Amino acid sequence: MRLPFFIANRYLLAKKSHNLINIITWISIVSISVAAFALIVVLSAFNGLEEVVSSMSNRLAPDLQLAAVKGKTIDLKTFPMEKTKAVQGVQFVVPTLTEDALFRADDKQHIGQVKGVGEDYGRIERFKQVSPQQEALSLTDGPYRFAIPGTGVAWYLGINPYNGYAMLRIYVPKRGNASSMSLENGFNSDVLTVQRTFSTEQEMDETTVLVPFDWLSELLEYQDKATNLELFLAPGADIRKVKREVKAIVGEGISVKDQQEQQATLYRIMRSEKWAVFVILTFILILATFNVVGSLSMLMIDKRKDVGILKSMGADDRLIHRVFMNEGLLIAVAGGVIGLLLGVVLVLLQQRFGFVKFGTGGNYVVDAYPVLLKAKDVVLIFATILVVGCTSAFLTVTHALRKQSDWSMQ
Repeated sequence: MRLPFFIANRYLLAKKSHNLINIITWISIVSISVAAFALIVVLSAFNGLEEVVSSMSNRLAPDLQLAAVKGKTIDLKTFPMEKTKAVQGVQFVVPTLTEDALFRADDKQHIGQVKGVGEDYGRIERFKQVSPQQEALSLTDGPYRFAIPGTGVAWYLGINPYNGYAMLRIYVPKRGNASSMSLENGFNSDVLTVQRTFSTEQEMDETTVLVPFDWLSELLEYQDKATNLELFLAPGADIRKVKREVKAIVGEGISVKDQQEQQATLYRIMRSEKWAVFVILTFILILATFNVVGSLSMLMIDKRKDVGILKSMGADDRLIHRVFMNEGLLIAVAGGVIGLLLGVVLVLLQQRFGFVKFGTGGNYVVDAYPVLLKAKDVVLIFATILVVGCTSAFLTVTHALRKQSDWSMQ
């Protein structure tokens, strides 16, 4: 064991000549422990919230979304469909059309988006989760075509999805220079039977209606066009590898976005909030290290005689400096380890048992507060504690030794 660390360890564990120094040392350790505990718990809570929000918003989101870099649509005649489908890991390639629309049911109306999807949409297994009936999102049945509105749209329009005769009229803008002063001249419209509803996250539920791709293509007067192509991957597929291969196939004229890029604004807001809180709690950690400054200062005064003995034995200022630097780091590390261990245990217990509930009487997506422990957060917090502890110890010890450079045995 190196001499400076050995002496610092003895100073930390041994009883000091003044009991107040012991008390301040333990206050320093507890303060850093509380800050570390708060950091890991709060960051894990933000991770859990991000996981819940992303799982909801991505239920109907494709694994990869293709869109034209210039213009609004992709020409399906020239698109390399077969090559894209042949990429290992790609399970479905679904053309989609999205357009702003006006929805009417009886005397009620609502503005939102209509989304036309290909036949393969109903075969995607995970979409059963978005239907209250836990059934596939089937939009056609032989010659019959159906609309599937979000639960919010159905509520605004007073549509009962269990009523087999519920009808929804959809208006979309006409192409060209048609007058928009009247619905007849400015819009194309048609009626579909409402088969069921879907539910993902609030914004989409309140704005979107799913319809068959061919039906919407006719209504919009598009031919062999799609606003997007949505790729759904097989379980276990390497999304980064698939994305690279697809990008190489489609070229620079078409963008390829994964789920996070499709919801870039949402993820940016959540991460900004997370790191803003991290900065605030780091400031609290910095304030907690003032206790370390006080503890080190008092310890250096208390150990004047020991320093004099060490110097008489040949120790130089560098060794003395390292002794008290190690002492400050030991206090910071001890506090950080204790706080992180307690925080990790609490987060894992919450992940496993969910004992901290939201409460009763509310319609919550999850029953307990969502948390998710990430190893990189633990490493980041511990590194932050080391940096803050090392900086405060260095400044304190350097300043004290400069002031007392003429220490000698008394």
